[in-house]
Amino acid sequence: MHTSLKEGLQFLINNYGAIILSSLIAIGIAVLLRQKGDDRRSGGIPGKLGIPLLGETFSFLASTNSTKGCYDFVRQRRMRHGNWFKTRILGRVHVFVPSVEGAKTIFANDFVLFNKGYLKSMADAVGKKSLLSVPQEIHQRIRGLLSDPFSMNSVSKFIPKFDSELCERLKRLEEEGKSFRVLEFTMKDLTSKERLMQVAFDGICDMLLSITDASTLGQLERDITAVADSMLSFPIMIPGTRYYKGMKARERVMKTFKAMISKRRSREEAPDDFLQSMLQRDLYPPNEKLDDEEILDNLLTLIIAGQSTTAAAIMWCVKFLDDNREVQDRLREEQLSILGNKPAGTLLKYEDLMNMSYASKVVKETLRMSNVLLWYPRVALDNCTIEGYEIKKGWNVNIDATHIHYDPAIYENPMYFKPSRFDEMQKPYSYIPFGSGPRTCLGINMAKVTMLVFLHRLTSGYTWTVDNQDLSLERKAHIPRLQSGCPITLQRLDNRNA
Repeated sequence: MHTSLKEGLQFLINNYGAIILSSLIAIGIAVLLRQKGDDRRSGGIPGKLGIPLLGETFSFLASTNSTKGCYDFVRQRRMRHGNWFKTRILGRVHVFVPSVEGAKTIFANDFVLFNKGYLKSMADAVGKKSLLSVPQEIHQRIRGLLSDPFSMNSVSKFIPKFDSELCERLKRLEEEGKSFRVLEFTMKDLTSKERLMQVAFDGICDMLLSITDASTLGQLERDITAVADSMLSFPIMIPGTRYYKGMKARERVMKTFKAMISKRRSREEAPDDFLQSMLQRDLYPPNEKLDDEEILDNLLTLIIAGQSTTAAAIMWCVKFLDDNREVQDRLREEQLSILGNKPAGTLLKYEDLMNMSYASKVVKETLRMSNVLLWYPRVALDNCTIEGYEIKKGWNVNIDATHIHYDPAIYENPMYFKPSRFDEMQKPYSYIPFGSGPRTCLGINMAKVTMLVFLHRLTSGYTWTVDNQDLSLERKAHIPRLQSGCPITLQRLDNRNA
């Protein structure tokens, strides 16, 4: 019997092998196509999860370590899988959501269906009591207590102080005739007082902590930069790695903050700033104050946000204006008009910024194109559906602001720097540089006024040349920044108030 079966199979293979093989291939392809179609109809999201735990982690870290930036990882997978895709990074499934409708669904259901969902390295950097990490009931209390330093009243006081410091530093850099990097945190060829973008870091440290000592600011800046640089790293404490350096730097920052709190509680000093306003609540009920760990983590969070994102946005704005001279000329015309209507040598006030109509559109267009916040991470609290795609509980869903801001169906010629596109109101959730909903960025007003003051003093007082046109991005950065830092050389304009 076995011999007969063997002979029969041999006969079929010899005479009909090609037909059988072709049929099996056809059936296999049909099954795969049907399976893919069934996945689509049942909400399946295309993509590659790879092996458990690691998934595509190494590919993600490789993109982060390249001069194309970490978003190149997203761009490549979108080309392979389509606008919607899923991947696995550091053991977590991530779904990239590319649409206005998807953004609306997620932002509108923050705390209900979704919560923040950072990579472990990011969460470790800001701390478990950071506004970015806590659950809803704690988030509302912390956000309410953190809102005062970013109110329009506080921002109005910040404007002339920042303007004064900026005027002095721009003047000194122009007189020295040196090329300097617009994006600069640790310039080794200049003293700490001569760093240009240090002015933004100094400003927020002064507002939050009243730190003005150059040595303290320099060390704090180096440590906080190391913490920020660890936010997209493999979270293993191995000496020499970015994560290790960042966590050690975080320990030093916390030690500095704790020493300041101790001094103030012993009444050695009591300046009028954000930290002091929090310590004055020591005897308040728990729901009306921050505990020490909440103060520490959120001080670090606020400084990281104010330091890195605003500085990067200003850098991109200078680059975009250099590439688009018509926009630069129109902006300068507006700023010279504002300058001409003020007494010589007077500092800017909040009311002056309200008259910067075109400059405000330049800021908006810069934020749309630079995408200093590439996507907004959330985690699904339960199984749900977004635009027909099934999202499982525990999956990360990332609102892809970069894709939305460059969608030609939303923005005509999205690669073109065109501030006048903001003459018209934008569709809800189509412009999200600060997020949306209950987690909208606290520093939205501070970022805008910092950029407006900088643009006013730069364009009304100077012209400039960009000394390095290389568009390579900085490696290992969690936000897109030019590797060159956009070095420029200033030339003074001849006008009475510059």
